[in-house]
Amino acid sequence: MTKFAANLSMLFTELPFLDRFAAAAEAGFGAVEFLFPYEEEAAEIRERLDAHGLELALFNLPPGDWAAGERGIACLPGRDEEFLAGVALALDYAAALGCPKLHLMAGLGDAADPGARERYVARVRQAAELVHAAGRTLLIEPINPIGMPGYFLNSVRLGRELLEEIDHPGVNIQLDLFHAQITDGDLSRLIAALGERIGHVQIASVPERNEPDGGETNLGYLMDRLAEAGYRGWVGCEYVPAAGTVAGLGWLDRVHRSDRAAR
Repeated sequence: MTKFAANLSMLFTELPFLDRFAAAAEAGFGAVEFLFPYEEEAAEIRERLDAHGLELALFNLPPGDWAAGERGIACLPGRDEEFLAGVALALDYAAALGCPKLHLMAGLGDAADPGARERYVARVRQAAELVHAAGRTLLIEPINPIGMPGYFLNSVRLGRELLEEIDHPGVNIQLDLFHAQITDGDLSRLIAALGERIGHVQIASVPERNEPDGGETNLGYLMDRLAEAGYRGWVGCEYVPAAGTVAGLGWLDRVHRSDRAAR
């Protein structure tokens, strides 16, 4: 049975952040994920997780100045101290929250620039050593250039190349099927090719990025392909509800009914 995690940065946004945990549990989710926890005290988040029996699947390392448009700093020059401080802060939160996986955003940059690529590979290795030593997994996520113009890691193909170059067992791909359909397509073969290097999965419809059972992709079919590839982790629901989170959750009930019928 597929395990779905609510992305609280995109779902239940009708509520204050700390109130979204209860809403996710009430809706039937067993886990949550979100972009960044750093505006809240770790103890406050931990209290919500425990109170509602939720696991925390994933969150991102600090991204630089998000409000100013930065989307990570791993490929940027001259940010070494800030980068290491961000890794340390993320690991503190991960320890307090029991979070097994951390996503490292690459930043805006040209993947064809040798300097940017060298910095990125070196910093991912550096972060991977620290994250792996703490018993956690570091993830890199390809993001499509339509939704995030200029993002360094702009295709799954490039992500696979960089995984080989990084060459560290503690780094895997965060496979967002919304982004992957736009950047690479051929999702069934892509999933099979990545296999055990899939560290986390996220879903949304393409191209609208709404509830994941519409648009260009067949959700049930892709969940079966992930299971065949050996993926057993949480599937993050990182989509924009078309007309309110709860109103759009019929897809989740349908998937669960289908899973029960298959058993």
